[in-house]
Amino acid sequence: MSRGAARSTYLSWLARALAPVDASASAGGPDDLVLGYATGYGRCDVEAFVRSLRAVHDGPVGLFVDPDPDFRAWLASQGVETLDPTACAGWAPLPVVARFGDYARLIESRSALRNVLLTDVRDVVFQASPFAQPITGLEVFVEDEDHSLGQNPFHSKYLRALAGDEVTDTIADRPCLCAGTIIGPAADVARLCRLILTLGAIPRSSVGGGFGIDQASLELAVHQGLVAACVRPNYSRVATLGQCIDGVGVDEDRITNPDGSISPVVHQYDRHPELMGLVRARWSAEARDRVRTGPQGLSRVQAKLKATLSRYLMEFR
Repeated sequence: MSRGAARSTYLSWLARALAPVDASASAGGPDDLVLGYATGYGRCDVEAFVRSLRAVHDGPVGLFVDPDPDFRAWLASQGVETLDPTACAGWAPLPVVARFGDYARLIESRSALRNVLLTDVRDVVFQASPFAQPITGLEVFVEDEDHSLGQNPFHSKYLRALAGDEVTDTIADRPCLCAGTIIGPAADVARLCRLILTLGAIPRSSVGGGFGIDQASLELAVHQGLVAACVRPNYSRVATLGQCIDGVGVDEDRITNPDGSISPVVHQYDRHPELMGLVRARWSAEARDRVRTGPQGLSRVQAKLKATLSRYLMEFR
């Protein structure tokens, strides 16, 4: 290693994650792909996602999942391709970050892809095809309509951890974006995945692979103009309901937006019991309540304390 070169666990992982990919000649015509990360989940966690999607989209769907034969067999019966997350010896970032490496490699390996939707899985349900509305470029979606980045404690916390106070202040008046739903032409989506991972290297530590940094990297990339993307308002192609459902209603079996329209993709519905009941009744009676993922108890407290200290301690260069 060169004298004075930056070193960190994240940078070592990043070099492997961004290794060049050989594109294969995909059979058939151009495809629109729905792609998600479902490691740690079982059928009860993803059934509403899969069944609602298959009701409106007959194109390819791929999920990165654990090696559970029964779960994989059920997904195959629904026409869902099961994908293996990249095995990593030693340190690896959290799945919310690592997924972007797997997304980029998969997309770049398939030359026939046209458009790709990257989406969360457990808390997403579909009401129409996400590709029905024309896609002319990369689209990202507003998560919190009522607060800017600087006003939202969650978003500003991780953006400051990634880029510092001064950079954060320059975009503090911009909208909060959601890393859970991204759509666009395949090449543009793969390029954004690589950029998100590269921006995560700014802290040069495991902070780059921690919770919330994927969201902060997306916001930095878009709001600093590092990537050409159209920022779509909430209740457009995607409705993100985690913050508030004032004005949101139900028309027969569908969730309606405050203006009465229907969004093809509904995200974070599980924060609201009345909407959870609707989705259960239609798509998945066995769906669990909103779950806390990852380790719990003392180990979780220790991990959160370590992450907090890492954000504030000066790093050795």
